[in-house]
Amino acid sequence: MTSHVIPSPAAAPHALPAADAGPRRAKRRVLPGFGPSMGFTLFYLSLIVLIPLSAVFIKSAGHGFEAFWAAASSPRVVASYKLSFGLSLLAASINLVFGLILAWSLVRYEFFGKKVVDALIDLPFALPTAVAGIALTALYAGNGWLGSLLAPWGIKVAFTPLGILVALIFIGLPFIVRTVQPVLEDMETELEEAAAALGAHRWQTFRLVVLPTLTPALLTGFALAFARAVGEYGSVIFIAGNLPMVSEITPLMIISKLEQYDYVGATSIAAVMLVFSFVLLLAINGLQAWSSRRNGLEGRK
Repeated sequence: MTSHVIPSPAAAPHALPAADAGPRRAKRRVLPGFGPSMGFTLFYLSLIVLIPLSAVFIKSAGHGFEAFWAAASSPRVVASYKLSFGLSLLAASINLVFGLILAWSLVRYEFFGKKVVDALIDLPFALPTAVAGIALTALYAGNGWLGSLLAPWGIKVAFTPLGILVALIFIGLPFIVRTVQPVLEDMETELEEAAAALGAHRWQTFRLVVLPTLTPALLTGFALAFARAVGEYGSVIFIAGNLPMVSEITPLMIISKLEQYDYVGATSIAAVMLVFSFVLLLAINGLQAWSSRRNGLEGRK
């Protein structure tokens, strides 16, 4: 009589399928390996970014350092540097505050016309820059809808540096809102409620709970808004006034040099703008990386 041995339940977990006992199969990836992917990335990056930027520096240095310095450091050009970079930083800083408020309102509150406001934020993306400049000039001119209201108070916007600031704020606001909005949507409100239950005031809750989470997104939006403002031309050229040493932006100086066939002067100014912009963006990105690491370390504690 043949006896049948029934395996105990304790031994069952130790029994592995034959397929699992062998070596694991390599994961199949849809995209090619690291070598072809990196090669294509470097080729595409060189073709679109590195080669044009290298051409700017090579062309600007083609006639020697003296010609480069004379074109890039004239008083009129230096005044345009101060105007462009100063107003770009100021516009990005203003958008940092009001963009956060606008993103917070769109995420945390329900109000009439919310979808319309949400759609209008993307208007600077879709609107041609020349159309935006003409519209802002018509609004803020002395006889415009808003300019006529400000004129009795002695405030002149169109054809002044203040008009340039308004245009830069207009084109930079969407970068802050669209960068911060997804982070706010993913943020759990229970953290704020827990802070309030523990006795934290509203400012303490915002500074210690909300702001550390939003800081990387805010810095990213600030960098994008600043980069867009530095190189903006179409929406600024109509409202600026373009007075030398007063309201003349650096991109206009580059266009003027090109119209005069002064390619060395144009590339010299462009090279200085590239260096300044790269240093500022590198500093902002470093601050963003530091903030992300700091928040991650604090989250583990």
